[in-house]
Amino acid sequence: MLRRSWFVGLALAGALSFGTSAALAQSDLIVEKKTFSMPSYTTVGGATIKDVKIGWQSAGTLNADKSNAILIAHFFSGTSHAFGKYSKDDKAAGYWDYLIGPGKAIDTDKYFVLSSDTLVNLNVNAPNVITTGPASIDPDTGKPYGMRFPVVSIKDFVRVQKALIDSLGIKKLHAVAGASMGALQTYEWAASFPEAVDRIIPVIGAPGGDAFLIEWLNIWAAPIKLDPNWNGGDYYGGKPPADGLKLALKIVTLHANHWEWAAKTFGNAPADAARDPAAAMDNQFRIETAIDAAAAARAATSDANSLIYLAKANQLANADTAKIKAPALVLYSPTDLVFYAPFVEEGARKIAAGGTPVETAQLPGPNGHLNGVLAVAPQAERIRAFMAK
Repeated sequence: MLRRSWFVGLALAGALSFGTSAALAQSDLIVEKKTFSMPSYTTVGGATIKDVKIGWQSAGTLNADKSNAILIAHFFSGTSHAFGKYSKDDKAAGYWDYLIGPGKAIDTDKYFVLSSDTLVNLNVNAPNVITTGPASIDPDTGKPYGMRFPVVSIKDFVRVQKALIDSLGIKKLHAVAGASMGALQTYEWAASFPEAVDRIIPVIGAPGGDAFLIEWLNIWAAPIKLDPNWNGGDYYGGKPPADGLKLALKIVTLHANHWEWAAKTFGNAPADAARDPAAAMDNQFRIETAIDAAAAARAATSDANSLIYLAKANQLANADTAKIKAPALVLYSPTDLVFYAPFVEEGARKIAAGGTPVETAQLPGPNGHLNGVLAVAPQAERIRAFMAK
């Protein structure tokens, strides 16, 4: 039986595509999933999407002048569930529950903390996920959009979040923080709405992607399009491209981890001691069957078209660092294979070059990119101090 500690890490499917990590954490904080609706939204590209809905959750209380709000932006295959539980019986708390809650680094006794699902959220088939994307019904046709859904970008995610913030009467966020794709959103918040953000904490991410990551994102999505069941994206109501989706998530899972994690967790052990991989082509190594199982579990709640749309949104990320004036605490992993350290450091230098205060700190550990979810605790006091400045 798979040990929960590393199975959860596998099932994350990467920090640009990981699921629940701090399922390892226990929480007494109970949160409620709510829905934010917009009659229509016009994308950065000029397309109109009708009847937009995203889910969100919060903890803590807004103060009188609504100046204590903190927004947590989620990663590629994440959701709004960054903290707390939806029920005391839930086995898994939010992925950053060890950082967010009463008395924690991001203290919900002091701050009003909220997090929302993005557009084209991957987890369409999961409970407590509310999103508008390719699996949604197009009001004009009565059928799922499929690949007819408009292209959306990180800027679009942020603009919809801004509409949510506006609906709550919040004029300025005390902070925006997020890991990986959440970091992309964090930088974009500071660039798009500099007057609405006091400080930012981007984790395991840069202001945008580079050519290497752009091609990796293409590779992440490629297996879906090779699955004959994908049918150009028109598979709703029929057989979904499950094999392509599982392979896509398998690629992302490995990319988001690190060789040190693989060596320590699996080594070269066979999946079954009685079935030597050298004896037959179908006999596998332990790491193969483990990542297969994790990807299959993740695929059960995911939508293939949404993964393709998320990959495109991440490829398009490009926050204008010259417009970022909010002080930044940039946390990154020296062993990251997705947002590699020199690239993150270059982004931090560009922001600082404009006179914006920038602090940096590393997140060491064997999990590469996933250190941004699994290994942030050592920086908890620094986060607390940064929030209090």
